[in-house]
Amino acid sequence: MARNNEARPVVKLRSTAGTGFTYVTRKNRRNDPDRLVLRKYDPRARRHVEFREER
Repeated sequence: MARNNEARPVVKLRSTAGTGFTYVTRKNRRNDPDRLVLRKYDPRARRHVEFREER
């Protein structure tokens, strides 16, 4: 059964390429207390760019 766990919140990652493309993922607050920055593929820009966590 799923439960609401505040240690692993759902976060939205928005592309820094300005395309507005987003990924949705979960993060561990204990290991990553700061905002998450991941390099992922943006299909609208057709290249890998940085995605930053947005609240």
